[in-house]
Amino acid sequence: MSKPQFPITRLRRARYNPVIRELTAETQISVNDLVMPLFITFGENVKQEILSMPGQYRFSVDELVVKCKQLWQKNIRAVLLFGIPAVKDKHGLVGAHEHGIIQKAIVALKKELPGLVLIADVCNCEYTTHGHCGTIIDGDVDNDLTLETLAAQAVSLAKAGADVIAPSDMMDGRVLRIREALDKSGYYKIPILAYSAKFASGFYGPFREAADSAPAFGDRRTYQMDVRNGNEALREIEQDIAEGADMVMVKPGLAYLDIVAKAKARFNIPIAVYNVSGEYSMLKAAAQNGWVDEDRLVMETMFAFKRAGADLILTYWAEKVADLIA
Repeated sequence: MSKPQFPITRLRRARYNPVIRELTAETQISVNDLVMPLFITFGENVKQEILSMPGQYRFSVDELVVKCKQLWQKNIRAVLLFGIPAVKDKHGLVGAHEHGIIQKAIVALKKELPGLVLIADVCNCEYTTHGHCGTIIDGDVDNDLTLETLAAQAVSLAKAGADVIAPSDMMDGRVLRIREALDKSGYYKIPILAYSAKFASGFYGPFREAADSAPAFGDRRTYQMDVRNGNEALREIEQDIAEGADMVMVKPGLAYLDIVAKAKARFNIPIAVYNVSGEYSMLKAAAQNGWVDEDRLVMETMFAFKRAGADLILTYWAEKVADLIA
């Protein structure tokens, strides 16, 4: 290819007209790319704003149905569900109860909105008294004991009507164990969206308030990934695919776009990215102070995810993005 020469070559020609800019845009966002995370709590008529995440709420099941109907009207067709139970235990087994908070939510949503895709987060941090993602033995999460709780939770959620199972715990072997449990129980059609490259990030702070899931001691660095490691993230993704993951996720998003891009280039599988709570809250705070244009930066963020290679974007901005691109 010959070297471009100015003034014959002028790249600005495709930028002068807004219609031409649209025609030549390399990256587009659709509502079909979006998944809205939602927090479900116990009680009735509850719509409690999350202080560290302005504009986001904890919903009781009845209010959740109202919210999801609003999302449906905006053509958002998928939600990710997190539960805050009334009672917790040291293993997180309450998350596997057939009448658990997420199970109730799934039943109610399937009755009112049967076409809405319900992605059920599978983890234990919201359900354990200590806030860690599994059973504690000698001061740390025991990997293999935790797998049994995760498998039981996955089957219970599938039985309730979940469309996708999304393990977020970062235990070794969890995808295989969950796949085996689902298949044995007859749920071989249910796909797994694995949080495969989930880093031990400081961007999760607001989420831990929202989900009441902060660890009571220590941290999660023995199971979530070291933020310095990129090659290990690809090994984690490769391992989850080998174990039966149908989709994989990179979490957080903005600080890990390199992982999204590398995963998209290497693996022939849908790639999801989670635009996490800290990313949301930072932008929201700056916008509320008048320092940035919220709408513009929200869309810029979405385009960054898509440009990096994400097929699915899990974001608290889903409703706003749907409005902006309508």
